[in-house]
Amino acid sequence: MFQSLTVVPGFDLWPGFLDPAAQTALVDAVMAAADAAPFAHYGTAYGKAMSVAMTAFGPLGWTSDPTGYRYADRHPGTGAAWPAMPPALLDLWAKLGDPETPPDSCLINLYRGDARMGLHQDRDEADPAFPVLSISLGDTAMFRIGGTGRKDPTRSLKLSSGDVCRLSGPARLAFHGVDRILAGSSGLVPGGGRINLTLRRARPA
Repeated sequence: MFQSLTVVPGFDLWPGFLDPAAQTALVDAVMAAADAAPFAHYGTAYGKAMSVAMTAFGPLGWTSDPTGYRYADRHPGTGAAWPAMPPALLDLWAKLGDPETPPDSCLINLYRGDARMGLHQDRDEADPAFPVLSISLGDTAMFRIGGTGRKDPTRSLKLSSGDVCRLSGPARLAFHGVDRILAGSSGLVPGGGRINLTLRRARPA
């Protein structure tokens, strides 16, 4: 098994954990899912659409509109259930996330052009004892992570295609975000860009 690198306590990184074949298979699954549950730029409480396009796998997807952020069991545009989570993601969660309790949501974020994700905490889940597991596919991202306070010092690192990282323990509620992607650094994603998959347990066990 690959050895992880502890970037800060609770934030662990497995560089190149997924081989090229596994990366391609996940991108194919994402593109198939997007046919049924199209990517969308969700609105926010501030009245501005997010630069990152989103969809989801699994029983629950994360959505946003001017009324707030939440998990929902239906795609906000189609009203249909989200596509099933690929077995490869369930296996990855069992290895690196939680072997006893399966994830019930996989957010799919698509970064293209100037898309970015500001510093934020993942705190819409019922129980932060469960980790957040993140998979990078496609273009390299300039990722930033800080502490649990918005004004805590931050550090930056590159996340490349095939990298897997985990926020747990003292870093589970750390502020983190993506400053930018390095466009053209990978040809994996059709049409270019970066796909980020984040596995979560949103509901109580």
